[in-house]
Amino acid sequence: MDQQNNSGLAINEEVIAKMADMAALEVEGVAGMTARPIDVKEILGRSGNKSVKVEIVNGVVDLDVYISVKQSAQVKTVAEAVQLNVKEKIQSMTGSAITRVNVHVTDIELEQPDAKSEA
Repeated sequence: MDQQNNSGLAINEEVIAKMADMAALEVEGVAGMTARPIDVKEILGRSGNKSVKVEIVNGVVDLDVYISVKQSAQVKTVAEAVQLNVKEKIQSMTGSAITRVNVHVTDIELEQPDAKSEA
């Protein structure tokens, strides 16, 4: 399903998901994107983006973003920054109103000790 903004421009859900991916990765403390739980679209083989779920109902856009956070980062601060950055970036790029950005922290990337410090 495509999202249509006020100018009549249609934007594909996959494009919105890719924008959300990029915006989340810009946030300090995000180690990377993680796979979201499998849904019916994935079972039927119609899903592209594995780390962002986009739902558009009656012009209202809801996003679920799945991330991994760096061990040294404060999870709450990073999640809030991801919410804000994703919402602002997508709204500014598409002109569409984003009503909700749910951030799911599904992993913490452990920092590897330096080989030099162990020696």
